[in-house]
Amino acid sequence: MDGEIVNVSAEKERALPPEDEVARGAAPDDVADAVDEQVLRALAQVTGGASPIALATAWFDWAAHMAIAPARRMSLMGDAAAIYTRAILSMMAPPNGLGGAGDASDAADEAGAFIESKIRVLETAFDEWDALIDRTADAPGVERRHRDALKFFGHLMAEPWRPENNFFTNKEALERTFEEGGANLVRGWEAFCKDTLSAVTNHEDAGVDGFKVGVDLAASEGVVVFKNDLFELIQYAPTTDAVKAEPVFIVPAWIMKYYILDLSPHNSLVRFLTGEGFTVYMMSWRNPGKEHSELSFDDYREKGVMTALDVIEKRNPSGKVHGVGYCLGGTLLSIAAAAMARAGDKRLASVTLLAAQTDFRDAGELSLFIGEDQLEWLEASMDAQGYLGVDQMAGAFRLLRARELIWGKMRRSYFLGEEDKLFDLLVWNADATRMPRRMHSEYLRKLFLHNDFVQGRFEVDGEPVAISDIRAPIFVLGTEKDHVAPWRSVYKIHLFADADITFVLTNGGHNAGVVSQPGRRRRRHFVRAKADLDHYVGPDEWRDGAEERDGSWWLTWAAWLGEKSSGSAAPPALTLSDHPDNLLSGAAPSAPGAYILEK
Repeated sequence: MDGEIVNVSAEKERALPPEDEVARGAAPDDVADAVDEQVLRALAQVTGGASPIALATAWFDWAAHMAIAPARRMSLMGDAAAIYTRAILSMMAPPNGLGGAGDASDAADEAGAFIESKIRVLETAFDEWDALIDRTADAPGVERRHRDALKFFGHLMAEPWRPENNFFTNKEALERTFEEGGANLVRGWEAFCKDTLSAVTNHEDAGVDGFKVGVDLAASEGVVVFKNDLFELIQYAPTTDAVKAEPVFIVPAWIMKYYILDLSPHNSLVRFLTGEGFTVYMMSWRNPGKEHSELSFDDYREKGVMTALDVIEKRNPSGKVHGVGYCLGGTLLSIAAAAMARAGDKRLASVTLLAAQTDFRDAGELSLFIGEDQLEWLEASMDAQGYLGVDQMAGAFRLLRARELIWGKMRRSYFLGEEDKLFDLLVWNADATRMPRRMHSEYLRKLFLHNDFVQGRFEVDGEPVAISDIRAPIFVLGTEKDHVAPWRSVYKIHLFADADITFVLTNGGHNAGVVSQPGRRRRRHFVRAKADLDHYVGPDEWRDGAEERDGSWWLTWAAWLGEKSSGSAAPPALTLSDHPDNLLSGAAPSAPGAYILEK
């Protein structure tokens, strides 16, 4: 079927057992490789694609360098002993004035103050120990990525000993238990049993049923105008009498479902844009299965982004669009834009990249999970199932935000007995997607591992593409607390683009920072523009000189898009595209379409 790239012969070759290799007359080394591949696949299935060798390699690198640094070892051991000794002596110190004359309430207050002082001792000792982990990992000569991995996992292993993560040293939990007579612990136990059952049975939280996609979420009015085996293209209904001449075309990440940009009516970016007079087109990627394992990264560009642009071009009198890419969708759009610029394709009136990286040299903590050894294990796991599973991605992201997603939840739910309030962003976050084996492997190797795009090695149609070829104005958004695309990494596009760049830094994280509707409390952002001939300034210098604005960055972006638009036009009709590859016929289906509902 067109658009569904499945190399059946290659799959059969890969599936043949070692004895069939011999029957084909394969060389002994080929047979050995086939056996080893099967062993690695089996092990990768057990570990979920995580490589135990990667962490062991980091530890051996550190241990070897520490072995030849006896003075450093002695210094660190002395620091550890000092932390331990200070904590023990402080914990053993007698209370000041406890038990003296006074009524019972005074004694209770003194006892409470005493307990609180001891908890502060433990908190101080833990903070000192946390800092010691970093100093210990920073052994001279150890590779940077190994140091970073040891720090990350060192802090991760220390987290259970953080005082607030233990019931008897969590002041808030103790006070809540005293106030409620232990009722909070009963609720906490019920929550623990419920979460355990959900994890064992892999059953979705029943509360999610209160939010229905297409009714409560992804509810903006529109139709699906085009569909192939990779994506559906949604055109949203106009809400103004006239629209800007250039529509907004959004490429979301395929690691997530697009409706983070069309959540509830009050925080829908789609609804905001249509209210500002823009025609909006949105790609809705298919949730791939094993049959889509051979879809490549270039398939997502050619059969995805470029096909969508062809569809929009026929429906758009101006012939130009404002291209918008979010997260991985932004990386894909930047590559597509560079290839278009090289070919003289001028259909992009502007390019907007939302929390999207083009340079992956400093890609943050997520890069700790990307190395040659780790990719071998991950690819072996994907080979067995044809895709990267939802649980594998969710597990990595939980580790990146363990303090909030694991320990924070434990304190709220199990210690305090508070029920997590279900809201739209949380429901969307649980509605994850898979990624095809081949595409994900190419993305990780070419971009995350080898950084081919900015190094001039990423090829489209056999020729390398370069960001510097893009001449359309660029709007780039970074978020301050982004664990997936750190804002200083996103900012690096200034090193490679020769176009006008407007960079905005907003508070919040990778998702909550993007969903920043006008009127939302405690929203602010920094903005500063750079002309194509201006000198480069570093991210910290940029921030020092940027204009700080209160409120949503959406308003700044909408004004920028309006400046880059050429005028007004009549709203386009909500009808099916006549593109020859369109799988739809008859009446255009209503948004949000079918692909978004696939599990």
